Amino acid sequence: MSPKDFASNLLQGVSEEGRAAALKRAVSRRLDRKQVLFREGETAAAMYLLEAGRLKLTQLAADGQEVLVRFVGPGDLCAGVAALEGSAYPVTARAVEPTSLLLWPRDVLRELCQRHPQIQTNILRAITGHLQDSMTRARELATERVASRVARTLLRLAQQSGRPVDGGILVDHPLSRQELAEMTGTTLYTVSRLLSAWEDAGLVEAGRERVTIRSVEGLEAVVEDE
Repeated sequence: MSPKDFASNLLQGVSEEGRAAALKRAVSRRLDRKQVLFREGETAAAMYLLEAGRLKLTQLAADGQEVLVRFVGPGDLCAGVAALEGSAYPVTARAVEPTSLLLWPRDVLRELCQRHPQIQTNILRAITGHLQDSMTRARELATERVASRVARTLLRLAQQSGRPVDGGILVDHPLSRQELAEMTGTTLYTVSRLLSAWEDAGLVEAGRERVTIRSVEGLEAVVEDE
């Protein structure tokens, strides 16, 4: 795919002139697996759009533990806060596999937003979507039992990054049981116990950093039992 294809979230509704200007000013960058792109609290110096690979976004909890917020994949915007005055990165971004992306330095981004307001509108829409996702997860943590949260998270990951394979849907990026525990506000022991039970029931197949959903309907039933 061309950069234009990957930039659809950023350039939706933007004039051809604006699209060409934005892509011309983009800088390409590649990350190795586990390489940090930026850290929580640093001045937001650039906005990023993924072309290939995946980023893991984490935050530090009050007790100093690292909490997994979400994964970012191809076509997703990351660090749109760079378009806001005096902003800092709210998360740490680390590549979970070899990753390529486009970036716009903060000064370039502001210039593009001034010249082409639809770009700023699209960035704010992406930021709003991330906030809504965070609010939804906070509600789930406060109101749902653990099994429902884990099942719902697996279904969400399958929708975001799932790839059809023989007999199921593979979450197509590394996903450890510890990471799944962090995303669902529970313990490694509980996630391991649930996955083992669901494997026995034919709902999932969980290998080392790999999860394949064998029965979407089965996981949906776990959520509905809530």
